[in-house]
Amino acid sequence: MQKEITVLLVDDHALVRTGFRRVIEDEPGIIIVGEAANGVQAIQLTAKLNPKVVLMDCSLPELSGIAAAEHIAKTHPETAVLMCSMHSGESWFRRASNAGARGYISKSSSDLDLASAIKRVASGETVFTQLPASGASVNPRKRSGLSARELQVLQLVVKGKSTKDIAAELQLSPHTVGVHRARIMKTLKIHRTAELVAYALRNGLVCLP
Repeated sequence: MQKEITVLLVDDHALVRTGFRRVIEDEPGIIIVGEAANGVQAIQLTAKLNPKVVLMDCSLPELSGIAAAEHIAKTHPETAVLMCSMHSGESWFRRASNAGARGYISKSSSDLDLASAIKRVASGETVFTQLPASGASVNPRKRSGLSARELQVLQLVVKGKSTKDIAAELQLSPHTVGVHRARIMKTLKIHRTAELVAYALRNGLVCLP
């Protein structure tokens, strides 16, 4: 029987960690063993828990994710660090690679498949998502292809509002809200609410509640 892949989640936003936990734990063979909110905690918990994979943001308080990744790569080479960040510039990819990270998933990724990326780095592969075709800065909200109304609905979904609550707040019918939710998921190619929340937060499509 194949051994479970143990994962440490590192992000300073609790909502992001919760969203990622829901997505990852739906996948057989992967188990979350701990969570950290900054780079210092990431290093401490890696030493304590010895996870197979550390899924970590780049921008963290106290100690950056890049610095933490470099420390973990040197002191725990058996642990694969997978960076997951809103930054998509080539310099960030290069810095993560130079620090010893085995993967980097950014908002430029067309399909944020965390479980697959985790499995790949755990098996020894490197996973670096393709860079945007243009180096120009693009507002992720505009690039998402969602309308202003759909972004409003998405913001309320991330806040945990039900379809009925969203309808009342936006003065729409529940059916209309349901149509908007369906369009959002179709546009973003996402099928589950937990994945939608994680994707929206990570890619800056909504503001943190």
